[in-house]
Amino acid sequence: MNPDAREAHIVAEAVLFFAEHGFEGKTRDLAKRIGITQPLLYRYFPSKESLIERVYQEVYVQRWNPAWEDLITDRRAPLPDRLCRFYKEYSRAVYDYVWVRMFVYSGLKGVDINDRYLRGIKEKVLRPVCGELRHANGLPTPGAVPIGEQELELAWGLHGSFFYRAIRRYIYNLTTTADSDTAIENEVRVFLSGVGPVQRQLVEAQDKQDS
Repeated sequence: MNPDAREAHIVAEAVLFFAEHGFEGKTRDLAKRIGITQPLLYRYFPSKESLIERVYQEVYVQRWNPAWEDLITDRRAPLPDRLCRFYKEYSRAVYDYVWVRMFVYSGLKGVDINDRYLRGIKEKVLRPVCGELRHANGLPTPGAVPIGEQELELAWGLHGSFFYRAIRRYIYNLTTTADSDTAIENEVRVFLSGVGPVQRQLVEAQDKQDS
């Protein structure tokens, strides 16, 4: 096996290994699983941390589509359509055994995958969603009144409802709906039906606090 192919094989096996055993899994057990020696593994990845970083890039960074960020803020389409389309496309990219289990194991182990990824979600998804909700509801722009933590919690609620379905399936091993697209449409519809008045109160309170 040539070096590039060997490295790709190590990464692919590491992804499955960490998804199954968590980040406490030993590199010697990973090497045994692959059928190579531990010293050979370390020739490609000099530390466990460097291997985890490569796995993070492979599973999380490469699956992110930058076009999603423009999709959320593209006002040529109604906001409900944009949110539905984003979460449908996002679910097709991340709804799988490896992505979900590694994400949960990362939080349990204290690996910074969760922090790094969720910081990105906060800036690339949640803040834009709050801004678009303000526009749809005739509220001040984030430039006029900064988005507060409680307002962000509203957007986290929508994102969390989407993610919890993946948790039920890949962590709790419970049966979930096969029609994920319809479930997403329902979640967006429920969210938008109630978020407006609550967001207005939060923005007005934030405005008074900043005045």
